[in-house]
Amino acid sequence: MKLLFKQRMFSWFCSYDIYDEAGNVVFTVQGELAWGHLLRIYDANGAEVGYIKEKVLTWLPKFEMYLGENYVGSISKEFTFFQPKFDIDYNGWHVEGDWLEWDYNIVNAASHDVATVSKEIWNWTDTYTIDVYDPNDALCALMLVLAIDAEKCSRN
Repeated sequence: MKLLFKQRMFSWFCSYDIYDEAGNVVFTVQGELAWGHLLRIYDANGAEVGYIKEKVLTWLPKFEMYLGENYVGSISKEFTFFQPKFDIDYNGWHVEGDWLEWDYNIVNAASHDVATVSKEIWNWTDTYTIDVYDPNDALCALMLVLAIDAEKCSRN
């Protein structure tokens, strides 16, 4: 399943549309005013399916992931000097990627790719292509991409 993750232009808070290969909106993401990032994810029918919330007052950025109202895991930035690293507490997943954080893979505990993420660099807004190998993993892979993008936004 291929998803196109595109940030909306001229939005006060982070908001994104996520399209499938046919150009149909699969998910919509709306940022809310909160301490730290709070990104709510809605399906194509407008029903909330999950959200990510940044924990505040932590030494390094940490984001919690929720499916509905149920906590399912987190992603935390690790201290490194050169290549950014993230600690993922979800299903044994981890992130492998380049030092610019533009192209990376989400990998499961058995070292199989869950998703491949690529940033398109010649766009006005943040745009990513997410190739998810199992459609059941699409929402959680999207949450991880949103958290990594939000962490990068906080740094800049």
